[in-house]
Amino acid sequence: MALAPHEQLPDHDRHPDAAPAPRVRRPRAGPSWWFALPAILLFAFVVLVPSVRGVYYAFTDWDGLDPDFAFVGLDNFTAMFSDADATQAIWHTLLIAVSITIVQNAVGLLLALGVNSAIKSRNLLRVSLFAPAVITPIVTAYLWRNLLGPDGAVNSVLGAVGLDGSQQDWLGSPQLALWSVIGVIVWQYAGYSMVIFLAGLQSVPKEIHEAAAIDGAGPVRRFWSVTRPLLAPVYALTGGGPGHATDTLSTLIYKDAFTLGEFGYSIALAVVLTIIVAVVSTGQYLVLSRNERTMS
Repeated sequence: MALAPHEQLPDHDRHPDAAPAPRVRRPRAGPSWWFALPAILLFAFVVLVPSVRGVYYAFTDWDGLDPDFAFVGLDNFTAMFSDADATQAIWHTLLIAVSITIVQNAVGLLLALGVNSAIKSRNLLRVSLFAPAVITPIVTAYLWRNLLGPDGAVNSVLGAVGLDGSQQDWLGSPQLALWSVIGVIVWQYAGYSMVIFLAGLQSVPKEIHEAAAIDGAGPVRRFWSVTRPLLAPVYALTGGGPGHATDTLSTLIYKDAFTLGEFGYSIALAVVLTIIVAVVSTGQYLVLSRNERTMS
């Protein structure tokens, strides 16, 4: 006769070959969203709400102070693309973004390849090359303003070596000012790229390089076919004078908002800048993700 559930034999009185009674699994309690609620509210208050209000003000004529403003629709955006200064600033922003992305990564990679070698001074070189990255931007600006001035160290060195014809007004020439700014930015932040690439280089297994060398691959071939593809995931981890020669959307936003009081127009510029950054970042991420999937 079968026993009632409450009359089941204990485990030590059961037959040795009998299967153990199944255990009832209790559902695990998931993490409560209440713990994340304070951080979510703070993020919404600090980031989301100002962003949404900013986008709204981009369609108004608000001057930043007067509580009364009118809704102007797309007038700010229409004026932006008919404003020569704004279109020039957009072009400068794109040029700086593309140039710095390419040049800074290239310089950082070359520096990482150099300090990743077995030279004795590699640790000193790593510190020296990364040092500009920890200098505050205002100090860097004043430093290079003096170095690139008409009587600065750069022109003095060129004159000392007999290259008087190469002396320029680096920051005063509309043709050279923007490229001088790009050069200064690359000089300061190439150390960041070097550190990231160096971490990627040191994570590449030595066995792969040894196998490629045994197969007859030279240094250039090993870099291109072995090191470069393995560094792809690392990539997926960037006053406006004289005149408007170096104006970007960032400097123009500041001038229109805090100098001219055109907050609605400056916020419209900020919206366009956000769209440009989002499009460039998304494109870069998609390209690098595709390369990583192809490599794997």
